Amino acid sequence: MVLPIASARRYRLVAGLVAAPLLAAALALAVTRATMAQSDKPAAPPQPSPQQQPPQLPVNVDQALYLIRSTLLTLNDANRTGNYSVLRDLAAPDFQAKNTAADLALSFTDLRRRNFDLFSVALAAPQLSTPPYLDPSKMLRLTGFFPTRPLQINFDLTFQNVGNQWRIFGLSVATPQAPPETAAAPAASLTKKGAPQKN
Repeated sequence: MVLPIASARRYRLVAGLVAAPLLAAALALAVTRATMAQSDKPAAPPQPSPQQQPPQLPVNVDQALYLIRSTLLTLNDANRTGNYSVLRDLAAPDFQAKNTAADLALSFTDLRRRNFDLFSVALAAPQLSTPPYLDPSKMLRLTGFFPTRPLQINFDLTFQNVGNQWRIFGLSVATPQAPPETAAAPAASLTKKGAPQKN
């Protein structure tokens, strides 16, 4: 059966009338789903007030450990070779402007003269005197010591943020006598006869 032209036009008109409500229904369904998806999400936990939040550290523990170890091991290499140019070149521009490699060599003469090896910082865990913090000049401060024996390694390091990298700005290292151990060494175990037992 062939439809007359008038019927065909009517079909197009009807199709337009049917398509509009279907499009509106689809749009309403999409909006409803989006609204339901948002309401299904768990509510965000209430944000604690600034007084309840723990203070945010400028660096995490791993970053602090990396900065301490890499700086002291670079100093150790400089002391062993007598060449302080790499230590200087890795430092912040302000540090470089104030210190030549020769200045650094003079500053660390005592460590170099005593052949004091800082290599133990690669293996030992540092004890921080204070958590990492930013001083009033926005410099990162890392202060503490490595509990090595017979001399411990004290450090006070200051870093400047240059291009989103912490670069050394100040460096102080001391090697005082380690404090006496607080816990006594375990006594040798005795046999029943009172003689020391061999291990």
